[in-house]
Order: sequence, then C-alpha cells, then structure tokens
Amino acid sequence: MAENNRNSGRTGGGNRGGRPGQGGPRQGGPGRGGKPGAGKSGGPGFKGGKPGGKGSAGRPNAGKPGTQNAKGGKPGAKGPAGKGTGPKGAGPKGAGPKKGQPATSGPRPYASTDRYGRKMPDKVAIYGPHRRRRPKNPPVDRLEVHDAEGVRLQKLLANAGVASRRVCEEMITESRVTVDGDVVTELGVRVDPKTAEITVDGLPIQLDDKLVYYAFNKPEGVVCTMDDQEGRQCISDFLIPHRHQQRVFHVGRLDIETEGLLLLTNDGELTNRLTHPSYEVPKTYLVQVRGPMEKGIGDQMKEGLMLEDGIAKVDSFRLVDSVPGHILVEVVLHSGRNRIVRRLFDAVGHPVERLVRTQVGPIRIGDQKQGVVRDLSKTEVGHLLASVGLSS
Repeated sequence: MAENNRNSGRTGGGNRGGRPGQGGPRQGGPGRGGKPGAGKSGGPGFKGGKPGGKGSAGRPNAGKPGTQNAKGGKPGAKGPAGKGTGPKGAGPKGAGPKKGQPATSGPRPYASTDRYGRKMPDKVAIYGPHRRRRPKNPPVDRLEVHDAEGVRLQKLLANAGVASRRVCEEMITESRVTVDGDVVTELGVRVDPKTAEITVDGLPIQLDDKLVYYAFNKPEGVVCTMDDQEGRQCISDFLIPHRHQQRVFHVGRLDIETEGLLLLTNDGELTNRLTHPSYEVPKTYLVQVRGPMEKGIGDQMKEGLMLEDGIAKVDSFRLVDSVPGHILVEVVLHSGRNRIVRRLFDAVGHPVERLVRTQVGPIRIGDQKQGVVRDLSKTEVGHLLASVGLSS
C-alpha cells in the first residue's frame, strides 16, 4: 500500500500540519510540524523560513538543517540578545553588547551625556543662579522710636499714600525716613501713629485719618461761608454729603466777585498758621484790568502803596498777556487783608475787572474746573504742612 501511495501520481509539498504528499516526480518537503513528504525530501514547507542564523532564542527549524522556523526574523547576531534572534527578535533595538565586551555586561552608565550622545542641559542656564537669601534685619529693640505694640513703619507709610509698601521699604533702607527726628533704616521698626512724627525726604506725613484737606475752585457769585442766612449760594452747596462727611471750614476768604482757589479743612492748627501774617504764606492772583498800563506801576506796587489801613505791597508783579483795551497781570503777595488786591490796583488807577486766585502756598488750582471740590494728595498735604512749619 505504501508503494501505491508513493507512485500514485503527482505529489504536492507538505502543508501546515501536513498530510503525506502524493506521488509524482516533484515532491514537497515536510510542512511545519507535519510528517515527512512522500516524495523527494529536502524542499521547504509552504511557510518555511529563510535560512536561520545562530540565534539562541529561536525554535528549531522544521525544514532542512540550518533553515529558520516559519515565523523567524532575519539572521540573528552572535549573542544571546542579538537583534532579530528568535520570533521577531528578542532583545531591544541597539541593546546588544559591543564587540569585545562580555555578553553579560549591560549598557554603560552616563552622567554628562545621555544615551544619544547629547550633552545634559546646564541647570544654571535653565533655573538661573541660586537666589541669595534676604539678610536678616538687625534687632530694633535698641531704638527709642520702636514701639512693640505699634504699626510697622513701611505699612504706615503705605496706608498714608506715600507709595507702595515695597517702595516705602526702599525709602527706609535709603535713610529717607525719620521718626521723631531720628533717621530709621531698619525695616522692623514699629511706631505709634497717634504720637509719632514721621517725615519722608523732609516732608511731614499726616497720619490722622480724621483730618481732611480739600481744594475748592470757587466760582464768581458764591458767598465765602458755609451757611448764608440770606439764601445765597455758599460753599456747603458744593459739598457732596456721602463724600465730604467731615465738617470742614474755609481757610481765609474770597469776596463774592473773586474766583479761584479756596482751601477747606478741619485742621485748626493748619488754618491758624495759613492765615496768620507771621508765616507769610504767599498767594498768587491773576488780575485783569483795563489797559494800557503806564510803565513803573509794577515797581510802585513792589515798593509799597499807602492805603487807608497802612502800607501794602506785592512780592512780585509780572505782565502775562495784553489785548487791545485789556491786560492780564500776575501778582504774588502774602498779606491777607480784606480786598487787598482790588485796593492796590484802585490806588494806581486801574480798577480790577476780573480777579482769580490760582495758588496758596504750594497748592495750585491747575486745570480744576469751577465748582469742583477735590481731595488734596498726601504729597500736597505734606508740602502744605511743611510750608507753615508743621511736622505732623
């Protein structure tokens, strides 16, 4: 029977798990895991691999000696973990040992370069240099101005509107701040805001929140009083109740025809000094009169003119502008006598047509609109207090 099968016509190659091939002049080799073909031996199976290498992880071939298994890779390297050994390769790409190294040695360690030969990044270039710690402040208990239960000096200055807290700290370290006459350079100093006298660059800082300071641009026709019994328009008509809650009074007076700057405050000491002649606070006026004006009138007003209540004079006289029939003059004087400017120009034969006060001490009216009441800034208050010798 075997003889009949061997000669029973054309034989085919062995298939997977193959049956014996059938006779014929062309015989196939054994299939994968199949029985040997019945014809000529040595032909590869249907899914036989290419000639295999010496990889140790592959299974033995099923065809001729030395052939690769059905699903084997390319010829493997000479090592246990060579590329392509066994089914689809066993070792990672490029992980095999180099020539001349023992097969059991692993990859070389790296520190300054990575596995691809690139230089590791410099941490200083990425994160920058190491930041130095802020030096500790020296103890401040030794200072007489220090009050352990008070408020930090830089916080007090920031709340007073001098600058931000960081800028105030820089002012302290730069020796620009004094407390009770002593220069303070330490940041840990605490002071009592009710009793401390603080200056920045020589200017006093007002720390009392109950004291308010306003600048009012008085229009013509407004009576310079807080309440008029005749029902005329007065200063209180321009105060906004929800903004100007503190009771204030005007510093000095302007007659009903005069316009311009009028200070309002509840600081009694400041008011007394601004209005007292001994402090000689300068006031600047713009005066419009009929022209032309003869030469030498400015010199006469500087030297002094005799009025009904004594000699009066101006500190400065300057021609600002002139148009046909009118001239504009700026005068500065520190006298606070009633209607003093109008009487001076009446004495030289040039009655005043319009009078505007533009400045009192260091406070200017600027571009403030008529009828507007604005808060003085902390800097303006400091300059105003310093002009009359007040430190707080």
